[in-house]
Amino acid sequence: MLKIETSSHGAELTSIKLDGIEKLHQGNSVVDENGKTYWGRHAPILFPIVGKLKDNKTIINGNQYEMTQHGFARDMEFEEIFKDENNIKYVVKSNEETLKKFPFKFELYVEYEINNKDDANELITKYVVVNKDEKDMLFGLGGHPAFICDYSNENYELEFENKEDRIEFYKLENGLIKINPIKSILNDNKIKLTKDIFDEDAIIMKHINSNKVILKNIANNKKILEFDFKGFPYLAIWSKKGAPFVCIEPWQNHTDSVNSDGNFDKKEDIIKLKSNQKFECSYIVKFEK
Repeated sequence: MLKIETSSHGAELTSIKLDGIEKLHQGNSVVDENGKTYWGRHAPILFPIVGKLKDNKTIINGNQYEMTQHGFARDMEFEEIFKDENNIKYVVKSNEETLKKFPFKFELYVEYEINNKDDANELITKYVVVNKDEKDMLFGLGGHPAFICDYSNENYELEFENKEDRIEFYKLENGLIKINPIKSILNDNKIKLTKDIFDEDAIIMKHINSNKVILKNIANNKKILEFDFKGFPYLAIWSKKGAPFVCIEPWQNHTDSVNSDGNFDKKEDIIKLKSNQKFECSYIVKFEK
């Protein structure tokens, strides 16, 4: 049976346990041999930007604004609006402080739903963004869950659901996406998680045919989880050097490019939402025993 715990701070997942066994990275409690935390988060929500802005600045409707990496939602206090045994729902709304960084009135809903029927062991994460402004709203959105996986032993791989003959892989330079894709890291439709795969930060993928990836342990041929990111045009993977976790990140759009001119409306795949309209997306993680 799947059970979760969450926090109102960032509406973040803090625990995913399957039959009592933890599946989610435990943030500040996980340290290296020197007692240093690898990464203090668990599964932050990326809004209203994904990744970095060039120089942490952007131009929206002729005015300049500043935002740090992945936006501000992950550090805001959300309101819990519903909770039962298998479902919890949060909301956060724009305020005077958010409007100084992002000139749109909005509501962001985050919902976690557990499906334990017939041993499904599925967790559905749903995002709903509502434009409460009188003008069109532009934004980015993404997930960033970190799953326990000691990839440094090189016993893990990600396998794509469908044949990937168009996929492109991109790396970052100072947090900004490079213009040209790197050489494909696919082998037999799989990505092997080598100990040095994240030496240059995250790896970003686009033009993906699949809606799902499967995280497997090669050593015992055991499936760890199945990650369904249907409706997200980008997928990123990331970890810290030597850390015992891997983030599988579904993104609607991505970090600024190295040659960005700073205009928010020119960001690739930026979402444009009309007044009083809503945007919905979700991803599903199925855990294996």
